[in-house]
Amino acid sequence: MIQYRYTILYVAEVEATLQFYEKAFGFQRRFCTPEGDYAELQSGETTLAFAAEALAASNLSKGYVRVNKEKAFGIELGFVVEEVEHAVERVLEAGGTLYEATKVKPWGQTVAYVTDCNGFLIELCTAMPSI
Repeated sequence: MIQYRYTILYVAEVEATLQFYEKAFGFQRRFCTPEGDYAELQSGETTLAFAAEALAASNLSKGYVRVNKEKAFGIELGFVVEEVEHAVERVLEAGGTLYEATKVKPWGQTVAYVTDCNGFLIELCTAMPSI
């Protein structure tokens, strides 16, 4: 059986990123290497992890595309929240940026898009309505 367990984001500063996610979302640290180049946060059933760009460079011989604060990367993290506007405020207070204002989708879900302190795109949304 295959089970999706974690996502790793490559970042310039692991500690600063941990602090952002702790402040913005209340996630708890689960693990951090003594070198501080890799760390994990518990976010429900899925672990959110961060690795230093230098570690990424040593692991990925073909290289990788770094996140860009100017334009959203072709992937997003999706966080289900009870109150989207409140979650947006917390992200902004933690140092994130509003990318797309809150909207109600035709199917009834409320959604906003923000970026974290590195520029990674985060969707803040209410749970999908029951059909």
